[in-house]
Amino acid sequence: MTTQSSPEFAHHQGAPTAIPRIALVGVHGFGEHHLANLARLEKAGALELVAVADPNPPEAGTLARSVAVFPDLEGLLAAQPGVDVVILATPIQTHAPLAIAALEAGMDVYVEKPPMASLAQFRQVLAAAEENGRLVQVGFQSLGSHALPAIRDAVNGGDVGTVLGVSATGQWLRTKAYFKRSRWAGKRSLDGTDVVDGVATNALAHAVATALHVAGAHSLADVASVETDLYRAHETESDDTSVLRIRTAKGSALLCALTLCAPEQLDPTVTVHGTLGDITLSYTKDEVLISTPGGERRETYGRTDLLENLLDARATGAPLLSALADTGAFTAVLEAIRTSPAPTPIDPQYVSWEGQGDDAHPVVQGISDLMERAVKAQATFAELGVPWARCLPPVHTLALDGQPVADYQDGSHIRAVSSPRPYLHPVRTLGGTVVTDHQPLDHVWHLGVGVALQDVDGVNFWGGRTYTREAGAYVWRPDHGSIASTGTALEQPDAGSGHEGRLQQTLSWNGPNGSPVLLEERTWAWSGVAPSIWQLSLDFALSPSGDKPVSLGSPGSNGRFEGGYGGFFWRLPHCADAAVWTPAGTGEAETHGSVARWLAWSGQFDGGPATLVFVAPGDCTDPWFVRVDGYPGIGQSLAWDAPVIARPGSPVRRHITVFVADGILATPEIEALINQQGDPS
Repeated sequence: MTTQSSPEFAHHQGAPTAIPRIALVGVHGFGEHHLANLARLEKAGALELVAVADPNPPEAGTLARSVAVFPDLEGLLAAQPGVDVVILATPIQTHAPLAIAALEAGMDVYVEKPPMASLAQFRQVLAAAEENGRLVQVGFQSLGSHALPAIRDAVNGGDVGTVLGVSATGQWLRTKAYFKRSRWAGKRSLDGTDVVDGVATNALAHAVATALHVAGAHSLADVASVETDLYRAHETESDDTSVLRIRTAKGSALLCALTLCAPEQLDPTVTVHGTLGDITLSYTKDEVLISTPGGERRETYGRTDLLENLLDARATGAPLLSALADTGAFTAVLEAIRTSPAPTPIDPQYVSWEGQGDDAHPVVQGISDLMERAVKAQATFAELGVPWARCLPPVHTLALDGQPVADYQDGSHIRAVSSPRPYLHPVRTLGGTVVTDHQPLDHVWHLGVGVALQDVDGVNFWGGRTYTREAGAYVWRPDHGSIASTGTALEQPDAGSGHEGRLQQTLSWNGPNGSPVLLEERTWAWSGVAPSIWQLSLDFALSPSGDKPVSLGSPGSNGRFEGGYGGFFWRLPHCADAAVWTPAGTGEAETHGSVARWLAWSGQFDGGPATLVFVAPGDCTDPWFVRVDGYPGIGQSLAWDAPVIARPGSPVRRHITVFVADGILATPEIEALINQQGDPS
């Protein structure tokens, strides 16, 4: 130990004073911020800095001569300097043992984030604080923001309607040098000790902690589940690009999309998504933006310093704004990350490096749009099917001669307001070109190929907002249903046999309360047609689940002009040179709402040129629903401008066949193909 004023130091030893006596452990890195804040508060007469501890002492002249300097906390405690509060700005893995030592010495503790490196450590420190009757404040500075109670009041006041979910988004960039600044940087463990560094646990931990606070999750008991989807572009152990999906004990959803591999550094935000608008907090600036159809309101708030709050709690019993117990929810997230498999490296073909040497930083291709899509869909990168993400095995695979041509998804991971339901995605040509999309940014409730309706006796099985005649507009309503399988039989075609494959299902269309509204018999069939063409057919029959008729409607049947989508729907990915045509017309204007035997779509997809030919039965009068400009999608409109009634014993039946071809087919080739295969009815 070195001390520049031993007599003064000895004079205060063990003597309680009105002015709190503070020790800082860790004077470099973020410790420098604490030194500046301590100087500010000491000048105001709020405290006295009496000691610091760091194996690398501060430069001469940095501290007052009265401040004792120790190499570590152990030496500081041995000297018994009469410290009231210890601030820990040390490596993550040291937080728990140092905090316990200070608490057992009778000191209150301010510990930097993340508080601890494991749930077990969290519980140990919490127990030590309780046993010794001491306070522990965690340095999540954003939790001192006056914006947080303002957001709570706005939500409770109905400013944005019913809350659909909460999200946290952080797009930062970090260089190679950032991960060379210390031995523990970028590590999940060091010398057998948990570190759990990472984008969510350290760099952008404030985003996670603030979002949890806004979502009403504080304690361990407030978190029901945590799902992790962890990746890295840096040569580190820890994650730098991740999605976390958190379910609170009250049933709300929180989605965190975070990266240190952005093209530019942006202010991180926490957003409350409501049925009438959004509330977005830029927590580094304490700025709140409330966006509704009526306009925007922006306001900047003040912030209570967390050290001042700790001193106030000591003096008056005021509640801590970031008490250790109230970071239990954050610790539940950290523990989920700690116990997850190591982050998946991102394929270098999707990463570009900018800068030179230690100043170089990676940029993940398209990361900004991917994060926005994840937030809107409340989905992980893996669930979105991002090419560098982990591959999630489908429930079933449709194959021809051992080659997958379509994956069957059961929809179990789809958010509730997107009306979870089974669908096919990706669907591929025989050459491997993907010709479907799911959960796209423009309509995250669009799910590959399947059956969906927006109005089934008032229940939305399409997802998203519901169009109502009363409102004359799309509105959010708590009316979303889900479709679940109650029985499945899969028969793959034998290689070279020419026989078709078949997936037969019974499905239950369940309302928001889980009660069945419709029962469906659905059959997918598929077979090869030519070396570069295969066909997919769908038959489905919809029956009431009870003894009363059920109305099957659409926005069109509820008054939206030419908005009669519903029934069979195929969402395509965006493609270049898109063309759509029927025997009687070309383009969206001439094909949308038309009744024709077939409709074709061709374009240059990511994997190459492809053509889809949708063929209706000869007696079908359902109009085609066609979108090209706004988004690429094709449907067969079951209820174009009037509802269709499913009656007991008289189900509503539909059939469609789709030819999936590599290359661009012309009309004569399409006609020959259809004639060769015969009437699909």
